[in-house]
Amino acid sequence: MSWLGPQEWQAVLLSLKVAFWATALSLPVAIFTAYALARWVFYGRQALNILVHLPLVMPPVVTGYLLLVLFGTQGPLGVALEAIGLSIAFRWTGAVLAAAIMAFPLMVRAIRLSIEAVDPALEEAAATLGASRVWAFATVTLPLALPGILAGAVLGFAKAMGEFGATITFVSNIPGETQTLPSAVYAFLQVPGGESSALSLVLIAVVVATGALVASEILAQRMNRKASGE
Repeated sequence: MSWLGPQEWQAVLLSLKVAFWATALSLPVAIFTAYALARWVFYGRQALNILVHLPLVMPPVVTGYLLLVLFGTQGPLGVALEAIGLSIAFRWTGAVLAAAIMAFPLMVRAIRLSIEAVDPALEEAAATLGASRVWAFATVTLPLALPGILAGAVLGFAKAMGEFGATITFVSNIPGETQTLPSAVYAFLQVPGGESSALSLVLIAVVVATGALVASEILAQRMNRKASGE
């Protein structure tokens, strides 16, 4: 892609890095949360469901501001992390945190629907054969819900790669450190003659988003076919 300059390449590669780690680190938590919401009855279940989906309805800038308050250099969690030599505010690791939080609801929703499509009687049958709850989940539920888990991961990756509001509020727009693809598009649009560079990055974003939606739809169709026994 010779039509991408060094700064554009840097932004694309950083976005891929941030999206990968945001998805990889949040996926296990998303699976656990989705399973808890789909299968367990406990006090505060509805509150947890609201909390999980809150980033979808809140302005991303608000989420970024809350992250800054909590994880900034003067925030309680930020100070605690600084004490052990870990700083995430205005670092690419902070972009990972922001992207993971914004992508988390999409991942949980897709995975939860997939788990709910698995007949609980299959888990009960495994339990009657001596399988523990964890083993039944690993050998029965997880394989059957795998298409939904993959769909959730794909959607989460695409959302993480396209995250802008929370990221720029929390970690700013530092070239080479926190300037992801959306932040770079914004930066290029603020300077005269930057439209061509912005357009190149926009095309990449459109391709990635379209690919993610197509992959998610294919996985969802496979999940439906499995559920219907086709």
